[in-house]
Amino acid sequence: MGKEETAEVEEEEEEEQAVPTQHDPDLEADIAMDETTEEEKPRPRLAVPQLSAPKLSEGDKVDFDDIYRKRMEKDLGELEGLIAAHFEQRKREEEELVALKERIEKRRAERAEEVRVRNERQKERLARQAEERARKEGEDTRRRAEDEAKKRRALCDVSSHFAGYLTKACRRKVEGGRR
Repeated sequence: MGKEETAEVEEEEEEEQAVPTQHDPDLEADIAMDETTEEEKPRPRLAVPQLSAPKLSEGDKVDFDDIYRKRMEKDLGELEGLIAAHFEQRKREEEELVALKERIEKRRAERAEEVRVRNERQKERLARQAEERARKEGEDTRRRAEDEAKKRRALCDVSSHFAGYLTKACRRKVEGGRR
């Protein structure tokens, strides 16, 4: 079997050598350009009809105008496809940009609402603190006044042993302070 496989491979090589290849510089340039663009960025495949090379019998003349026209039609089709792909990509990017702007505006509005709520809470907290301070100061003032009154009564009680006149004066002061 090894000899049969070798014989088949040799026959295929002979057939390849027997068929002359045509050198088409435009085709090679297209292939090279396709390879470089595919490496850089994948392009969408375009629906361009394949144009076949004109078949010539041996005696016919070559119609270069026809070849040029077909080549131009092919190039025009590719160009239109590229333009359509570009505008589709641009449309998608614009939609993404609009969506991004909407998300930014939504986030700004949420943030403004959060700041507003936080400021309201801060004001309420400060108001409660001020009320608490005022209440404590009022209680302290009342307590001090009561302490002073107790001290005066105590002094009046002590002085009552010493003189009746001082007792009456102290009572008047204490009663006058209460009113």
